[in-house]
Parts: sequence; structure tokens; C-alpha cells
Amino acid sequence: MKLIKLFTVSSLLLTSLFANDAIDNSVLKFEKKRFSQNKRIEIKDVKINMKKAMPQKGWYGYIIDLEASMAGNDITAKDIVFSNGEVIAPELFDMKTGMPLKDLMKPKLSDNYYDKTKLIAGNHNAKNKIVIFSDPLCPFCMDYVPDVISHVQRNKDSLALYYYHFPLVRIHPAAVPLTALMNAAKEKGMKDIELKVYRADWDKYFDSKEKNSQKIIDAFNKEFKTSYTIVDVTKKHIQDEISKDMRMGEEMMVQGTPTIFINGEQDKSKLKYETLGN
Repeated sequence: MKLIKLFTVSSLLLTSLFANDAIDNSVLKFEKKRFSQNKRIEIKDVKINMKKAMPQKGWYGYIIDLEASMAGNDITAKDIVFSNGEVIAPELFDMKTGMPLKDLMKPKLSDNYYDKTKLIAGNHNAKNKIVIFSDPLCPFCMDYVPDVISHVQRNKDSLALYYYHFPLVRIHPAAVPLTALMNAAKEKGMKDIELKVYRADWDKYFDSKEKNSQKIIDAFNKEFKTSYTIVDVTKKHIQDEISKDMRMGEEMMVQGTPTIFINGEQDKSKLKYETLGN
């Protein structure tokens, strides 16, 4: 009887695995076909980044990675879909709570995000680690980021805070040269540049929609008594660092600012950091 029972359990497990593989393959096939309908896009690869069982029986959420070429340029993108093996949906809602199930589909930070060069406050070896993606001209960020920095500074032995640039280019074009200036100043040894930039009143110098980089450079130089030029903000390694930060944000599906992660998990409330410390 025991042998029969073991065989039955093993058979059920194998059936379940094959069924899951079939769902995965169907999702990938569907996504590839859907993206391929755009004749301007040449699909290079479509793969599953993350799969998660949903609370609703039989449903799975997928984060799909797309690599493609459009007009000769390589592009990467992510998509979230849900499937039960019979249908695919771009979104599901919990009927009891009204919560979108996309909120459950957030990738977890890898240790790569705890880069010591991105540490702006606290102790790199601390157990509790905070990662922020932010735009220095985002109105909410201007108040929020200094509060997080101050909290970590007060608990510097038990917390680590890592900062990644994520300028919202379309909304705040002035944030792009300002971010480059932050990197240039940090490279030159200016301490606490993030806190200083977020506490500055940039409204008296320029609008966040300003596209004249020189105007932002002049404002930065006046505010901090520096002498940076357009050459400083357009250096390749400065621009590459910003691009890398933004790619890392996009990998974590960051879409707005500030976006904060506590110990690898995105905190939608943005308030959990207040519970951490000595």
C-alpha cells in the first residue's frame, strides 16, 4: 500500500509540473505573438523573469522580460500578465478587497543594489537596508528624501541607506543636468550632496521643466559656490552612471518617485523606514 501511495503522490507531482510548464510555455508563446504584431519591432527574446502563485486558486502572475530591436536600437521592456492556463489577463483584482494583484508582482532586490558606492547614510554592514530611487525635482521627494536621510543618520549604526538616481525625464527635464551635477560634485568630494540638493530651493532659479542645461548649471554654481561647466555634466562616465541607475530602477519596475525598498521589498506605504532603528 505504501508503494502505491508513493507512486500516486509522485504521479500527481509530475502532472502538476507538466501542467505548470504548459502554462508557462503558453504565456511565452502568447506574449511573443502579441509583441510581434508590431511590425516595427524585431523580437530577440521573451522570457519569464518571475512567476508567482496568486491567492486565487489556479492563477499565476508573470513578469515577462522582452528583448527586441526597434529602428535599429536595442530595447528591453517588462510586462506583467496573469494566467490560469486558459486565459491571459493584464490585470486581476481581488473582489473582496479591490486590491490589484499587480501589487503582489514586485521583484525583490538582489544584493547588487547594496552597492557601497551608493551608500549615502548609515552603516553598509547594517542588517536593515533601505534603497531609494528618486528625482531631485520631484515635489514629494524634496520633503521625503531628507526625512529618510535624517532618520538613518540618527540610527546610523543599525541602518544603511542607498540612493539611486531616477530623474523623471519627461516631467522634470531639469532633473537630468541637476542629477549629473550631483554626480560631478560627489566625484569631487562634496559631502552630503544628496541632502544639500534636496534641501535647496531650486524654484528661485529655474522651473523643473527647464531644458536649458546652462541655466541649471549656473543655479547649482551659485547655490554651492562651485564652478562646473557643461563639459562636467556631459562627461561619458557621469552620464553612464545615471543611465545605469535608471536601468536598475527599471529592472525593479520603478515607475515613479520616490520608490523605496526595505530589506529588498518595495514599501508602498513609504513609512516602514520609521519603524527601523536602534
